[in-house]
Amino acid sequence: MAVRFVVAQSASVPQSTEYLAQLRSRHSAVINPQVEGQVTKIFVASGDTVKGGEPLMQIDPRKQEATVGSQEATRASKEAALRLAQIQYERAEKLYAAGVISKQDLDTAKTALDTAKADVESLDAQVREQRVELHYYQVAAPMGGIVGDIPVRVGDRVTVASVLTTVDQPGALEAYIYVPVERSRDLRVGLPVELLDSGQNVLARTQITFVSPEVNPDTQSILAKAAVDNHKEQLRTAEVTRARITWGQHQGPVVPVVAVTRINGQYFAFVALDEGKGLVARQRLIHVGEVYGNDYTVLDGVKPGDRLIVSGAQALADGIPVVEAKTEATKP
Repeated sequence: MAVRFVVAQSASVPQSTEYLAQLRSRHSAVINPQVEGQVTKIFVASGDTVKGGEPLMQIDPRKQEATVGSQEATRASKEAALRLAQIQYERAEKLYAAGVISKQDLDTAKTALDTAKADVESLDAQVREQRVELHYYQVAAPMGGIVGDIPVRVGDRVTVASVLTTVDQPGALEAYIYVPVERSRDLRVGLPVELLDSGQNVLARTQITFVSPEVNPDTQSILAKAAVDNHKEQLRTAEVTRARITWGQHQGPVVPVVAVTRINGQYFAFVALDEGKGLVARQRLIHVGEVYGNDYTVLDGVKPGDRLIVSGAQALADGIPVVEAKTEATKP
């Protein structure tokens, strides 16, 4: 039987594995309120570009404003008491100098003055604290960026655990890759990483920049991160893509995909052997690795120099004599 075959070549083949990866912004903020209350105003919409410090939402501040007003009134009362204590102490000093009152009376006036000062200072601190908290009722952007989804509406009551929105700065991303614990010995900072689309096209090339020292007990995986320079903005925050980690290189044979047949989950190939009376097709069980281009990497069963049959394999059987098919000359 006339067949065509190729000679298995030895090549430097990368050892790699693909995993799912989620992209996250390296400059992203989840906006939670620092106070509880009812949302009264929303100043932005999803997709808006904001600057750092620009207001995003307003939470009803009236209760807090009343608290601040009450404390300021109390402080005014304490300041009046302080002024009176100061006058009484100055009078007591003069009377003591004139010998009219005792040292104990002077000390009592001094204690009253110190107490009044402490009361005013305490109220000052409380008023400042409540004014700072009043500032939190207007939620502002912590940095410049793009506003994400806004799950709340005017009238909703929010707590400090509520997510109001997100603010993302476009540009650099970080790929979160969860690697099975079985590969933990091979995982290290600096390993090459390629991000792929559904058609196996390379979207970005990077490397491992962080390896978690802990194993996730629920998934038995290790978190690895890879910084992604997204200057072309081909990728988006929260996008799920495939990440190919290259563990290293090894020298071994590669064979064309068309020379390999899969039967019951195992891979076979026909090899043309010279057994003294000509070439004979012999079927071999082989173990293959990753596919690179149009070739399989072979882990076992084929060695460099073997002649692999790449045509007519469906009609072959083990032991059939074969000859190399002649290539037809091109007609002028």
